[in-house]
Amino acid sequence: MIKRWFVTGTDTEVGKTVASSALLQAANSAGYRTAGYKPVASGSDMTAEGLRNGDALALQANSAVALSYEEVNPYVFAEPTSPHIVSADEGRPIELARLSAGLRHLEQRADWLLIEGAGGWFTPLSGQHTFADWVQREQLPVILVVGIKLGCINHAVLTAQAIQQAGLQLAGWIANDVTAPGRRHQEYLATLCRMLPAPLLGEIPHLPQPERQALGAYLDLSLL
Repeated sequence: MIKRWFVTGTDTEVGKTVASSALLQAANSAGYRTAGYKPVASGSDMTAEGLRNGDALALQANSAVALSYEEVNPYVFAEPTSPHIVSADEGRPIELARLSAGLRHLEQRADWLLIEGAGGWFTPLSGQHTFADWVQREQLPVILVVGIKLGCINHAVLTAQAIQQAGLQLAGWIANDVTAPGRRHQEYLATLCRMLPAPLLGEIPHLPQPERQALGAYLDLSLL
C-alpha cells in the first residue's frame, strides 16, 4: 500500500524542507522506497542543467528512488515570490492536472511519497486555486511543520483548523527550532501539544546547516 503525505508549514521559512528531508531519511531507515515531490517551486538559480530549486534538490537527494529533477519539480520559477504571480508573469499557468500527473507517475516508482508544498497552506497557484485545493482534490493526509518562534501558536492552530475544515486528516506535526530555544521554549511546545489535534512526530533542534545533517532520528514515524 502506498503511503502519501503532504507537508505544509505555518508560513514560509519555517523549515518545511528540513522537516521533509528528516521524514524521507526516517522512512528510508524504515526500509521504504521513498520519493520526494516538490510540484511547484519559486526562488531558483540558473545552473548548467537549467533552473534548480534548493528545496527540490534536497528532496531529490533524500529520495531512496533515483529521480530526475523534472520528476521531483515539474514547475520551477526563478523569482522568489508567490507562484501565482510569477507563473502569470511568465505566461506559464500552473495546472492542477499536471501536478496530479506527476504524483501518479511517482506512485508507480515508490511506496512512500512525500509532497512538499510552497509557502503556507493557502498559497495561491492561480487566480482560481490554492495549494490547499489540490491537496483536497488528492485527499492527502497532512503533516504540519511549525517553526518555533513568537507567533507560531496562533499560526499553527489556524492552519490546523483550515486543514480539518477541508475534510482532511492532520496526521501529525513537527516542531522545527528555526532559532535557538528561548526561555519560553518548553511552554510553547507544551501549548502546541495541547492545542493541536495531532501527534508531535518530533522536534528538530536548531542546527548549523541542517540540510547537511542526519535528521531522521529526530522523528518517530510510528506515530503516523
